[in-house]
Amino acid sequence: MKNLTLSSMTFGAAMAAAVTLSAVPASATECIAPSNPGGGWDFTCRTIGRVLGELGLVDGNVQVTNMAGGVGAVAFAMVATERPADEDLIVATSTVGVTQMAQGRYPAPLETMRYLAMLGADVGIIAVDNDSPIQTLAELNEAMVADPSALVTAGSSGAGGWDHIRLLMVAQAAGVEDLGAIRWVQFDGGTDAVTQMMGGQIDVVSTDMGEIAGFVESGDIRVLAALSDEPIPAFPDIPTAISQGIDVTGYNWRGLYTGGEVSDEAYNGWVERLETLYNSDNWQTAATEAGLVPIWRGGDEFEAFVRDQAAIMEQISRDIGVIE
Repeated sequence: MKNLTLSSMTFGAAMAAAVTLSAVPASATECIAPSNPGGGWDFTCRTIGRVLGELGLVDGNVQVTNMAGGVGAVAFAMVATERPADEDLIVATSTVGVTQMAQGRYPAPLETMRYLAMLGADVGIIAVDNDSPIQTLAELNEAMVADPSALVTAGSSGAGGWDHIRLLMVAQAAGVEDLGAIRWVQFDGGTDAVTQMMGGQIDVVSTDMGEIAGFVESGDIRVLAALSDEPIPAFPDIPTAISQGIDVTGYNWRGLYTGGEVSDEAYNGWVERLETLYNSDNWQTAATEAGLVPIWRGGDEFEAFVRDQAAIMEQISRDIGVIE
């Protein structure tokens, strides 16, 4: 199995020059969160929608529509068939969605949509209950190496999804040989997984910090490692896996797409508005407080990035036997 560290993703500080606010505002904007309320995609739509309104980049308020199903596949199918040219529609996506597409779990290929921008990345974490006898990442790794099936692990994606892959990356780096023996349970969100862990049904949770930050702040769970290059700004005391000798990062970037038949003019207008939003104090503050690492990639650069990420996820999925 090949090295699965995604350290090739470079996460610097805000990098694009500020753009003016002269872009013509969009109208009657809708943002689809392909999930139930709560969690990363809902946060993406609601926060970006709020900041678009605060900056006057849209007319009125942004309508947020929750459309759960198929880890984003239901929303993807709806946009592809019913609203491919809707210039006022944006849809939240992330590493999770692209992983599903790379594994052939969406009803149409990635190229069906136009990818607008990435505005930040959630950091993957590995956590246990605060009462767990496992105190450190080293202790977790020792337990997994000794008996990969001894612990029940969980997250908000199915087997072969991004939460699962991140855990397998850590296990692989620790020396676990039979990755398939690690027991995995899927929940509808990181919050649900943590709740079950606190109830004693789950031993370890792999998810995004943004999904479960409240449990960290309350002290109900213990985060053994952040899967990031550097400590999470909002939680600087949590050690990274890298600092503990496990060379694994696991970012879940947050971004937006629109329909594949949207005009170049409308597409470029959205990229410009989103870059203005990204460079605002409003977004930088909201993102950092939610535990995100602010990152900008937009337009053609983001389109190329999404395709590259899909290729990486496809190879990882083949390496662990999720797809042939």
